[in-house]
Amino acid sequence: MPDSMSEQLQQDMECEGLLECFHGLKQLDRECFQALVDAGEPVTVDELAEAVNRERSTAYRAVQRLLQTGFIQKEQVNYDQGGYYHVYSPTDPSQITDEMQRMLNEWYAKMGQLIQDFEDKYDQTDAAVQVEG
Repeated sequence: MPDSMSEQLQQDMECEGLLECFHGLKQLDRECFQALVDAGEPVTVDELAEAVNRERSTAYRAVQRLLQTGFIQKEQVNYDQGGYYHVYSPTDPSQITDEMQRMLNEWYAKMGQLIQDFEDKYDQTDAAVQVEG
């Protein structure tokens, strides 16, 4: 991933790149998210690991990252005889996009304030006017 914002703006991006850009997710996380979308129904970590051809523990770590970011949801399924297991499914895309838009708005406001702080700190015009006046 490019280091500077100008480098990021010059590269071709795909919408899936937002997973990495907003949340620092990895390629495997993207693959797991896509596999959950493609499944069309909630799946276990074992089923997900098989779908992405990875070890269960590796898929589980990706699931945990996706849960933390809100991209997927976990549901508990109870056995009739007792006990339970978890299944995972993608979060509704509109909820994900609403959250990304909120984060972008917060980032934009913060960057705007930093730019204003920069101008306030380094604007030589104001200092020259005060000395001359």
